[in-house]
Amino acid sequence: MVEIYPILQHPDPRLSQPAEVVETVNDAVRTIVKNMFATHYAQNNCAALAATQLGVPLRITVIDFSEKKDEPLCLINPEIIERSDEMLNEFEGCMSVGGRIHERVKRHRNIRVNALNEQGASFELDASDFLSRCIQHELDHLDGMLFIDRLSPLKRKIVDRKFSKRLKKG
Repeated sequence: MVEIYPILQHPDPRLSQPAEVVETVNDAVRTIVKNMFATHYAQNNCAALAATQLGVPLRITVIDFSEKKDEPLCLINPEIIERSDEMLNEFEGCMSVGGRIHERVKRHRNIRVNALNEQGASFELDASDFLSRCIQHELDHLDGMLFIDRLSPLKRKIVDRKFSKRLKKG
């Protein structure tokens, strides 16, 4: 049976905790991945989710921003092994920051990632543009960071104020 996990919301302290390495990709991990995809697909306008956003302290992320939601990508223990010098400065949002606050964040245009798949096999992936940004955003989650942690102090103060107002309104 598939479980839909609740998505933790800022300022939940679990979002600031780095995730633990997955020691063995087994049936329990595959069940978590299946539940993560179910949670991801149950959301509106969601490109990806990290396990830490769901209260699961493991280095796992699921990604699928295809229109038909038929291009699932799972990264277990992902690690960026190459980064381009060229940067992007695009708007980002986050399901753990209310899903409606968007700010520009600098990210590498191209990256190469090493990870495990759901069968435990190691693979490398070259990512550019939106996929690159998405992976970097999710790896930040796995390291205990939110995209708002990358903002300037002034921008962060403005976002925190917006977020507080939205929380008060419900």
